[in-house]
Amino acid sequence: KQVMRYTLSSMHRSVLKFDSSLCFYRMVCQALVSSDTLEWERTQLWALTFKLIRKIIGGVDYKGVRDLLKAVLDKIQTVPNFMSSAVVQQLLAAREVCFSTLLGSLISDFVDSFRPTARINSICGRCSLLPVVNNSGAICNSWKLDPSTLRFPLRGMLPYDKDLFEPQTGLLRYVLEQPYSRDMVCNMLGLNKQTLNIAQHKQRCPVLEDQLVDLVVYAMERSETEEQFDDGGTSQLLWQHLSSQLIFFVLFQFASFPHMVLSLHQKLAGRGLIKGRDHLMWVLLQFISGSIQKNALADFLPVMKLFDLLYPEKECIPVPDINKPQSTHAFAMTCIWIHLNRKAQNDNSKLQIPIPHSLKLHHEFLQQSLRNKSLPMTDYKIALLCNAYSTNSECFTLPMGVLVETIYGNGSMRITLPGTNCMASGSVTPLPMNLLDSLTVHAKMSLIHSIATRVIKLAHAKSSLALAPALVETYSRLLVYMEIESLGIKGFISQLLPNVFKSHAWGILHTLLEMFSYRMHHIQPHYRVQLLSHLHSLAAVPQTNQNQLHLCVESTALRLITALGSSEVQPQFTRFLNDPKTVLSAESEELNRALILTLARATHVTDFFTGSDSIQGTWCKDILQTIMNFTPHNWASHTLSCFPAPLQAFFKQNNVPQESRFNLKKNVEEEYRKWKSMTVENDIITHFSMQGSPPLFLCLLWKMLLETDHINQIGFRVLERIGARALVAHVRTFADFLVYEFSTSAGGQQLNKCIEILNDMVWKYNIVTLDRLILCLAMRSHEGNEAQVCYFIIQLLLLKPNDFRNRVSDFLKENAPEHWLQSDWHTKHMTYHKVTHTHTHSLLHANNTGLFPRSVQTPAHRRIHSSTQSDSFQNRPVTYLYNTLHYYERHLRDRTNLKRKLVHAIMSSLKDNRMPGWCLSETYLKCGMNPREDSVWIPDDTYYWPFPNCDWRFNEFPNPAAHALHVTCVELMALAVPGKDVGNALLNVVLKSQPLVPRENITAWMNAIGLVITALPEPYWIVLHDRIVSVISSAVLSSEMEWVGYPFQLLDFTACHRSYSEMHCSYILALAHAVWHHSSIGQLSLIPKFLSEVLKPIVKTEFQLLYVYHLVGPFLQRFQQERTRCMLEIGVAFYEMLQAVDQHSKHLAYMDPICDFLYHIKYMFTGDSVKDQVERIICSLRPAMRLRLRFITHISKMEPAAAASVPPSSSVSSPAAPSIPLSVSQ
Repeated sequence: KQVMRYTLSSMHRSVLKFDSSLCFYRMVCQALVSSDTLEWERTQLWALTFKLIRKIIGGVDYKGVRDLLKAVLDKIQTVPNFMSSAVVQQLLAAREVCFSTLLGSLISDFVDSFRPTARINSICGRCSLLPVVNNSGAICNSWKLDPSTLRFPLRGMLPYDKDLFEPQTGLLRYVLEQPYSRDMVCNMLGLNKQTLNIAQHKQRCPVLEDQLVDLVVYAMERSETEEQFDDGGTSQLLWQHLSSQLIFFVLFQFASFPHMVLSLHQKLAGRGLIKGRDHLMWVLLQFISGSIQKNALADFLPVMKLFDLLYPEKECIPVPDINKPQSTHAFAMTCIWIHLNRKAQNDNSKLQIPIPHSLKLHHEFLQQSLRNKSLPMTDYKIALLCNAYSTNSECFTLPMGVLVETIYGNGSMRITLPGTNCMASGSVTPLPMNLLDSLTVHAKMSLIHSIATRVIKLAHAKSSLALAPALVETYSRLLVYMEIESLGIKGFISQLLPNVFKSHAWGILHTLLEMFSYRMHHIQPHYRVQLLSHLHSLAAVPQTNQNQLHLCVESTALRLITALGSSEVQPQFTRFLNDPKTVLSAESEELNRALILTLARATHVTDFFTGSDSIQGTWCKDILQTIMNFTPHNWASHTLSCFPAPLQAFFKQNNVPQESRFNLKKNVEEEYRKWKSMTVENDIITHFSMQGSPPLFLCLLWKMLLETDHINQIGFRVLERIGARALVAHVRTFADFLVYEFSTSAGGQQLNKCIEILNDMVWKYNIVTLDRLILCLAMRSHEGNEAQVCYFIIQLLLLKPNDFRNRVSDFLKENAPEHWLQSDWHTKHMTYHKVTHTHTHSLLHANNTGLFPRSVQTPAHRRIHSSTQSDSFQNRPVTYLYNTLHYYERHLRDRTNLKRKLVHAIMSSLKDNRMPGWCLSETYLKCGMNPREDSVWIPDDTYYWPFPNCDWRFNEFPNPAAHALHVTCVELMALAVPGKDVGNALLNVVLKSQPLVPRENITAWMNAIGLVITALPEPYWIVLHDRIVSVISSAVLSSEMEWVGYPFQLLDFTACHRSYSEMHCSYILALAHAVWHHSSIGQLSLIPKFLSEVLKPIVKTEFQLLYVYHLVGPFLQRFQQERTRCMLEIGVAFYEMLQAVDQHSKHLAYMDPICDFLYHIKYMFTGDSVKDQVERIICSLRPAMRLRLRFITHISKMEPAAAASVPPSSSVSSPAAPSIPLSVSQ
């Protein structure tokens, strides 16, 4: 009675009204649980209430049960952990009827029932999988972590394995350790640096702080074991990297400096780590010197606690040898104290700290050095003074002035540059990298700001003097420091170049563009695309219609386009989809063709178009259409055959009619007759330079030389009137005309005459530059024999002139590509020009020797070129080989000797500039370079194993892992072995239990295999599908015999491996997860087709079905985020396989886990998107399965016949019905 009165009063208070549309049982239970009267102290009411709920809850629908369970759990939380024994006895008296006292075991069983679903949705060994920073697979959603907990963003409240709920500190720390990883860290944690100045959006990330601190502690531990520091060892590189990371994350307020310092003090206390203390203080000095003026002194005082801990000396620390760069680190703590003291004085603070006794000798040395007005550049005294007094303008002026004068000159100095009357002011020796590395970030910012200001000032003054070589080289070296990005590359793109352009300082602009092309490394892609947009705008300005400047602008744009990484193309160009014109050339067909080739290469390497045959609906459709509107053109059939299928279809649909070679010859002859018949000079110049006239004038000059062996002055005046921009169209026509002339040549003397005339036009008359002519020739769309003739002409231009080959050879003898290590570049360059009598800019010639093969590499989709010695000046040789071998894999499969020659030519040219073992393995160099085709080396399984310190700031790749990955792939693709065999051999590294693979590191080896195999072309990684088919077809899965163990335990690779009970099928499962985790979304997009066309016909048993669910289930979340269409197709395929298994199997033992997984898919991923397809399938299943899946099909809305087959009890949840995850909602 008491409970009934309580129930009715609860219902009345809730103002609940009985209605046919409301569930009476659910309403009663909700009223009981939500009542304020239900308190644990009222033990009898408590017990009777739950007894009533227990009796009537069977009539509540499953969503209502889920909501009630949450309410009951909340109510249970009100019971205290400690209470009087009398109350406990009263509560225990209600054990048999009280739902709450049995809840522990019930919830435990309830949670355990979902462990199979959690297992199906888990990637095997996920916590051991690591990415390669700056690799295409590193920018996907696979590596995202919760920024507050560092946990994986798991879907649904499922009982995943404990390690998946743990903070992934190892993953974040690994990424933080890699150079140039800050963008990936921000992507992983969802940190947006654009919100820097918005106070309410500060994104301090304590877990990131902790990992940065742990990295510093790790560096301190490393320093204890390394004796040398100045030799460029791993410890030095690590400290340099930590300095850059600390500045970035603290500057953008993702980490708190005082919190990090206090945490460092706590973790270093009692450790006795002393050897690395100077390096630690150097790292802290970087941030302090640059930010102390804008922040409170209290933020930096915790550093003094670190000093007390790490500098326990009672006596004075001696002054180090200032002839060594390490001395700047030894002085770091003294510099910090000087900055703190200066800040306290400026703020009139009472927190001034007297100089510690142990630092007195250092402080006295700095003060004495400051009084010396003559500072030599032979030691690091200038760097010490800059570091110590960068916040004191009175003291800072002297040392910074010495650095500035060193690269500017004294104002009266003049030096000669190549060319006619070309002079520059200033010195020729740049500041060495060791000195720049020894300056604090604040000092470097002051120096680079001074340089940029001076360049702008010179541009405004319209000085006829060129920039000093020392200034240009020093500026380019400063731009490599990411920690001064705002004044560095960002200022270069957004401030310096626009100011120089506005001042019409074309000589300075020319120099800056060449510096960008040939002296700068690892520029973030958004800056490069921004510069590309600026260059396209610049090319349309009338003032740039000058031969050298126009060529420089176009060459810089060409390098920007072709240097885009395959994983960079889509993210960067999708930012311009609303206005693609800004990143496309309105006039240059060659630049737009280069962009299309880059697009083809990028989409091929990243498998973006995999499984697609149309360009419709893709991000690049508008870009391609705009290109065709700007510069309509065709592609040769052999080039088009290499394009991804959607690009092929686009260009076949947008075919452009071409002028026949016969008509071209006829028009040239007609114009030449006009040339010979006209006598008035002005009429000749006007006619042949008239805007809109056929671009045939270079063809006429060719005919003129062929007949008369000279060009009169009127011809040169016509060229001047035509201008550099319009002349490009003439070069294109001339390239087509040359191919026709050589194709119809009789050979012999006539051919030699043609070659001589062509070289005279390039070298004697300077009518067209060599690189421009080669680029136009290679970009034309010739077919068949004409294509061969075209490349024959290119070969003649590059190899026939002895003088040109000798010049290149002479240059390579005296110069090395490591420009950042040279101090006498200008002297060697001038000596070279005196010998060869060439007239080019100080940077131009050396780098153009590397540009000649690049002009053939750019259109490499036509033909793989024969490398020359100048390949040693390529700044990205491994990338070139990787892209070439990857893109042409289908065409090179049977041309193993050509692959070997290509790799050998490029790598041999670099052997004198690289350390042994930097790229190819000793085994490959010994066996794979065998030139005899009759004895091809085929490696055995022991060969297939995944991969010297260097300055990664100037390396082709930004970190060791990226370098190792690419050189490994180049070597594997260069093998004289089919891709399928290489792929299977890679898989066998872990599947055949090689003796060198430790069991405890098996997931790390799988991670390496996944990284390598997904970076290779499709024939290499598609073999994994064959292995999966083999496993699913095996007797273990295809027979209906009982397994020895529980299948969900046997498919748990990690647990089975630890207990030595793993099976081959679990190995394949774990390896597939490792490979697919590293795969691009394009590679993963083949999975729906693989399921529906390959696996679905062979899946007949329950074990096979569960294996497929385990295989693909963990990747549904990524499909939902990156390619929803594939996710929906997979969802339907899962039901179709279930239908086949249901029809083939007499008994299904694991219906509940199967249904739980399907419910998880609906509520976490598909919703009702596949409702129509799956309803028909569910209606055909056996009654027990239909009963479990009735809430997916909404059984009440099914056909009457189907509904009749369902037992009457279906309206009430039965004990056998599947449990639904707590977090799901319809």
